[in-house]
Amino acid sequence: MKALFAVGLVVLILGIASLFIPFPHYESHGIKAGDVNIGVQTKHTERISPIISGVLILGGTGMMIASGRRSA
Repeated sequence: MKALFAVGLVVLILGIASLFIPFPHYESHGIKAGDVNIGVQTKHTERISPIISGVLILGGTGMMIASGRRSA
């Protein structure tokens, strides 16, 4: 049952971190003509939806509670 608690803790931490940490997304735009390549790389930061973060937090908490009830 300790494994379920550990997985729940990891999911809980990922859920909390996803509220604050933006994830970078890179895109490359360019033109290639023969041996010449002209391009620009753009960077966007995107955050995960708060609904998904909430589901991760609730799921992690639920797994931690479920592991405690099974061991008793």
